[in-house]
Amino acid sequence: MALDLLMIFLTTLFIALLAFVGILSLYVREKSLNKILILLVSLSAGALMGGAFIHLLPKAVEKTGGTDVFIFVLIGFILFFVIEKILHWRHCHDGKCEVHTFHYMNLFGDAIHNFIDGLIIATSFVVSTPLGLTTTVAIAAHELPQEIGDFGVLVYGGFEKKKALILNFVVALTVVVGGIFGFFLSKSVETAAGYLLPFAAGGFLYIAATDLVPEIKKELNFKRYMLTLIVFIIGILIMWLIKIVMPLINLG
Repeated sequence: MALDLLMIFLTTLFIALLAFVGILSLYVREKSLNKILILLVSLSAGALMGGAFIHLLPKAVEKTGGTDVFIFVLIGFILFFVIEKILHWRHCHDGKCEVHTFHYMNLFGDAIHNFIDGLIIATSFVVSTPLGLTTTVAIAAHELPQEIGDFGVLVYGGFEKKKALILNFVVALTVVVGGIFGFFLSKSVETAAGYLLPFAAGGFLYIAATDLVPEIKKELNFKRYMLTLIVFIIGILIMWLIKIVMPLINLG
């Protein structure tokens, strides 16, 4: 159990530290940054979908015998939709929202999102170390482009760049809180893991299908579009390779 707690702490801290990638936007030209971001988005989409279909769902079916697994996928998908709508809703009618309201809402939304990520990582480690590491990889792939975007939102909202970077990291630390909270509920989590895993898979699929893939589809240049497709497939292949490699190094 102590090893599980250490792994959860280290992996969630690693996720939180990704908040500092936002500093890239200070030193990389906007045109170059946009090219990097679309590739990171493609990789993230592939990793999340691969994580859901190759790791989370098979493990959930194994633990439950297939009972109602896909219903919980739908519940996860719908709940992530509702959470996103609630947390990112802004009260404005004339198309001109107050920027300060937006960036504070963004911080609050990210805190909740990161806390849920921590719970998902903790749940995965409770099931097995390989699943925990795989889930961490999928979440990390998603966090890279998101943290760059979040930093940009805070700067646009009026924060000084140094303050924006610190705030982004402080909010990112809620993933560690979620991980530790999930660990201390591990007995309950382990019992419910067969249903929490498909719930997490539903969340992964929601993020990939509604946030990331639409961004990829905006690319109109055929060569760049094919490149994003290749990177998307690489994201899936990384998840598949992890599934093959993990048993060979006997982690769980």
